[in-house]
Amino acid sequence: MPEETALAPAAWWESAVIYQVYPRSFADGDGDGVGDLAGLTARLPYIADLGVDGIWMTPFQPSPQVDQGYDVSDYCGVDPLFGTLEEFESLLGRSHALGLKVLLDVVPNHCSSEHPLFQAALAAGPGSPEREMFHFVPGPAGDTPPNNWQSVFGGRAWSRANPSSGTDLDWYLHLFSAGQPDWNWRNPAVGDYFDGVLRFWFDKGVDGLRIDVAHALFKAEGLPDSPSEGGVVDGLRSNPQVSDQEEVHEVYRRWRALAEQYQPHRLLVGEVNLEPARAARYTRSDEMQQAFAFAFVKLGWDPEAWAAVGNELEAARLVHGATPTWALENHDIVRTVTRFGGGDAGALRARAAMVALLGLPGPAYLYQGQELGLPEVDVPLEARVDPMWARGGVCRDGARVPLPWTADSGRSHGFSLADPVVASEPWLPQPAGWGAHAVELQKKDPDSALSLAKAALELRRTLWGDGVFTAGDGGTWRVEPGNLLVCERNERFLVAVTMGDEPVRLPAGTVLLSAAPLDQDGWLQPNTAAWILRP
Repeated sequence: MPEETALAPAAWWESAVIYQVYPRSFADGDGDGVGDLAGLTARLPYIADLGVDGIWMTPFQPSPQVDQGYDVSDYCGVDPLFGTLEEFESLLGRSHALGLKVLLDVVPNHCSSEHPLFQAALAAGPGSPEREMFHFVPGPAGDTPPNNWQSVFGGRAWSRANPSSGTDLDWYLHLFSAGQPDWNWRNPAVGDYFDGVLRFWFDKGVDGLRIDVAHALFKAEGLPDSPSEGGVVDGLRSNPQVSDQEEVHEVYRRWRALAEQYQPHRLLVGEVNLEPARAARYTRSDEMQQAFAFAFVKLGWDPEAWAAVGNELEAARLVHGATPTWALENHDIVRTVTRFGGGDAGALRARAAMVALLGLPGPAYLYQGQELGLPEVDVPLEARVDPMWARGGVCRDGARVPLPWTADSGRSHGFSLADPVVASEPWLPQPAGWGAHAVELQKKDPDSALSLAKAALELRRTLWGDGVFTAGDGGTWRVEPGNLLVCERNERFLVAVTMGDEPVRLPAGTVLLSAAPLDQDGWLQPNTAAWILRP
């Protein structure tokens, strides 16, 4: 571990659990069918009662909503769909009063095609300085783009600037939808612009930022063809010309220095979809403090894969010093209940995975509804709105269905806080039986997923306070007979997960918490997890 990391006092984020809020689907305050800031503010006590340390909010800034807010047209405002800047300030104050940190999303790889700077570039025409803020490339007549790069959402990553003009033959780059042009980070003006964005929100008092597509800001000089001719695989990794360019690290050194001009220091969390050894480089001592462990986020129910990824992440930690940032769900990933097999088995495994996650060394993120054991929803074809689905990719809508707060359906299982008589239907339909997962039911059930999450979070906080968990913990992973996955966090504590089909005898020690009741003889049933304090 680097010397300065070992000597510095632990920052709040080293032990934190952050609850990811997808505002569209959390709570609807005004009854228009879309979640908003007023709804979130009203439901903040629920989040605080869980025992988490803060929230991360996905984009609520002004946007045409081509990609549900990840196409930003104004980085320093609030979309009327979600409320007003004054409502955000109220939410921030209420969160802090409840002891919750607030993290926002920043999207520096691309903006909306309706962003004023992109609109100015279109209006200025070929060869203008305005176009140097983006990746515009002159092209001849015809349909041959500048290179073979593919969009994450399917199809080529290039569109004509003004296809009907007859004279403006420039192409512009968009690694996502055509409504999301990529910024040109080789132009210093882009870096200056985003310094202003960060300062705006830090001055407001937000505690940190999650950085979208953090590894892809810089594109290779000259924009050469990708060696991969097929579609984009796994978050741009298949195209080395747009991923993990060395220059990107200077951005995060600059942002870290800016974040540390504030007291307390602000947190930077990267969406860095790379292999562990490469992703860990983004959390060196002068860059971001956290980067999501993407190799872990997408795991299935496979003990060998868990152990292999865990040991890779530990090896990267020993080189670069930052503990992995753990998550198993987010707004882009199939929910664990479904990913781990669905049905009763998937529900048990998702509970076990949540318990395991919260016992691992370092910070953790929970996605809204994960604490309720929500399954992925098969959204009807006619109701799907995900642009990735529209262009032939997977559909992410199934993890974004509005939360069930009440068992009775009413208009939306309590998602809308407005009068049910006037409230609109939720923006994505809730399936039949959604009320069985409702918050109000799970609060009353000591065996529910919600009760388990709260118990794990409370015990986690206690173990940090008692010194059983420390910021210097690592993680040694192995698979024992019977497909028992073990992660030894330190010499006093381990996590055990039964991933086989038969009960397994646990390692020696005191069971502090289990995702399902233990047998009387101390054996752990399949598809569950336990925290064990060594003798």
